[in-house]
Amino acid sequence: MNNTELGAFGESMAERYLINKGLRIIDKNVRFKKWEADIIAEDGDKLVVVEVKTRQTAEIGEPWRAVTKSKQRQIIQVANHYVCLHQIDKDTRFDIVSIVHNSYRTNIEHIEDAFYPLV
Repeated sequence: MNNTELGAFGESMAERYLINKGLRIIDKNVRFKKWEADIIAEDGDKLVVVEVKTRQTAEIGEPWRAVTKSKQRQIIQVANHYVCLHQIDKDTRFDIVSIVHNSYRTNIEHIEDAFYPLV
C-alpha cells in the first residue's frame, strides 16, 4: 500500500470509527487555499474538525505526533473558512485520529480536543 492508499484507507477507517462513536460526518477533505481538513463532523452541539494520521508503524513515534504546530495552524485556517462560508454558529473542537495499520495490527487512537486555536 503506497502513502496515498494508506491515507485514504485511514480516513475511511476514521470515518467509520467516528460514526460508531455517534458523530455525524458532514464533510470530508475540505480545502482552503493549499490546506485541507480531513473530516468535519458534529458531536452533539459541537463542530468537530478531525485530522487523520495513518502510518504502517509507530517506530518513529505515534502518528498523532506528526500534527505539528504549523499543521495545526493550517487546519484552524481551514476550519475558520468553513465556519464563515457555511455560517456555522457552534463551538469548534479539534481532534486527531491516529492510526497504525499493518499486517500485524490496526490501532486507532482518538484524541479529542487535541489542540486549540489561539484566541
